Amino acid sequence: MKISRAWLQKYFDEPLPDANALADALTFHAFEIEEIAGDMMDVKVLPNRAADCLCHRGIAKELSAILNLPLKSDPLRAPLPMMDIVSPYLRVEIENPKKCLRYMGAVVKGVKVGPSPTWLKEALEAVNQRSINNIVDAANYVMLDIGQPLHTFDAKNLSSINIRDAKEGEKMMILSGEIYTVPKGTLLIADGNTGEAIGIAGIKGGKRAEVTGATTDLIIESANFDSTAIRRTAQALKLSTDASQRFQNRPPPELAAYGMRDVLALIGQIADGEVACIVDEYPTRAPAPAAVSVPLAKINSVLGADFSKEEVADVFQRLGLPAEVKGDTFTVTPPFERADLSIPEDLAEEAGRILGYDRVSAALLPASDVGRSTSYMAEQAKYRGIEKVKDWLTERGFTEISTQSFAATGDIILANPLDKAKPALRANLDENMKEAMARATYVAPLVLAPNEKPKLFEVGIVFKKEGEALEIKTSEPVSGLPEIQEDAEYKPMRYKLDAYRPFSIYPFIVRDISFWVHSSDGETPFGPDVGKETMEGLIREHAGPLLTRLNLLDRYEKEGRISYAFRLVFQSMDRTLTDAEVNDTMRIVSMALAQIGTVR
Repeated sequence: MKISRAWLQKYFDEPLPDANALADALTFHAFEIEEIAGDMMDVKVLPNRAADCLCHRGIAKELSAILNLPLKSDPLRAPLPMMDIVSPYLRVEIENPKKCLRYMGAVVKGVKVGPSPTWLKEALEAVNQRSINNIVDAANYVMLDIGQPLHTFDAKNLSSINIRDAKEGEKMMILSGEIYTVPKGTLLIADGNTGEAIGIAGIKGGKRAEVTGATTDLIIESANFDSTAIRRTAQALKLSTDASQRFQNRPPPELAAYGMRDVLALIGQIADGEVACIVDEYPTRAPAPAAVSVPLAKINSVLGADFSKEEVADVFQRLGLPAEVKGDTFTVTPPFERADLSIPEDLAEEAGRILGYDRVSAALLPASDVGRSTSYMAEQAKYRGIEKVKDWLTERGFTEISTQSFAATGDIILANPLDKAKPALRANLDENMKEAMARATYVAPLVLAPNEKPKLFEVGIVFKKEGEALEIKTSEPVSGLPEIQEDAEYKPMRYKLDAYRPFSIYPFIVRDISFWVHSSDGETPFGPDVGKETMEGLIREHAGPLLTRLNLLDRYEKEGRISYAFRLVFQSMDRTLTDAEVNDTMRIVSMALAQIGTVR
């Protein structure tokens, strides 16, 4: 979900931090961030929170709790106006209430279709949305703002809407002009008088009732459709849209009324028009979310924390979760958009993530009885025995790899493999080791000195007819390799990693250069007895930023002179290098080295 910082700011009176700070706050307390581009963040909203957080309001609500900044206002807590107006302008019929849980339709007369105002265009463009016209843009804006998908139809010759299943072989032209043959049973929005399909429910509108510059009267749809039906149709047609992604994640039916309220207000503001009627077909109203109770002790037990009652109460208040406190027990009544809160552990998670998991101290799992203690100690002995062998290999220059358990051939064939090229579970570690060694050999010049070669090992489970087994595989024979045995006393070694360095996905180019220099009695512009460090500095200076690695290949003395050979590795972070540009760089390096010696 692409989120604009400027859009979020309208929910707050206090200035928000920059996008990077907001991204950090969300990463540590709510969601991963896939990308930051200027003031835009691409937030990875997981399915359990998609019902309320695939929109700016949801992310603003999260940030309000995380940063402890009050919202200026919450559109889902504002009262709704009366919106079920009986009128002869529109009739709505739902054939299958299990597929269409709620359908609201509003007739707006006298609209002026045209370009959107600048503020609306900029808001949509900030999240990579294209402006179409003020009517379509208004619907998209409300969806991105509070999460309710909407659609607008040209009301010309349209006075009745029927939500029905598609017939065998039924075709429909969508807004982009493509014609789809929809599977039988697909939920369609149809003209109730002619029966002609005007939209694929929850996915895409049809060309038949497209809003154009000539449109003066609208029918606005704000509905709620069954998530499974929408997902199956989107997959069958290979047609994924912003609307289908939201309906697949079960937004609450109550949200439809808030979406209708906001889009009518916005269209009235930017396109004039007058609301003639609103129809709300809601066959089976969704039950209110059940209250969930959790004792403070349960929260701390689940998390391994020591939060106080006041801290937890403050979390619920910041999240806008009405909570009744009796003694040390919290009873929370989730708002309609938080269907993910249904068990005590959900409330413990809310407390933990807002207060910060960094406040949860590391601790060994408790051994509640003798059986569990014995099992725990056995697992620890097995783990420590494996680590002992791994440390032994690491001390001898080997690097551990961990490869997938799938293979091209094996004793056990998967019924539904993730990769058709590897439909089996591995029966040994040999094939994966060969593939890993080939890749390691290729990239070795980037990470290893010229006289070094990759040395790899893997400890992993293999799957044979006889059952699972633990195996160890090395890239070359190792004398004295110990067997894996349980060792409850062994303490695994701790390794300190170097700082992370970004790596390039583009190919690298290797070049070698050798030359003679005077050993002691000759004079050069750099003085007598030019050392290795001086030459390395000279090479780096003239090779430029594309030089990724520089190593001494060889050195020997003969007749008062020293021969040096260096290996240079070139790589770009943003493109594939060409031989021509590297050759040009090497000529510059050679000319610089010629000042102190003879380049060969």
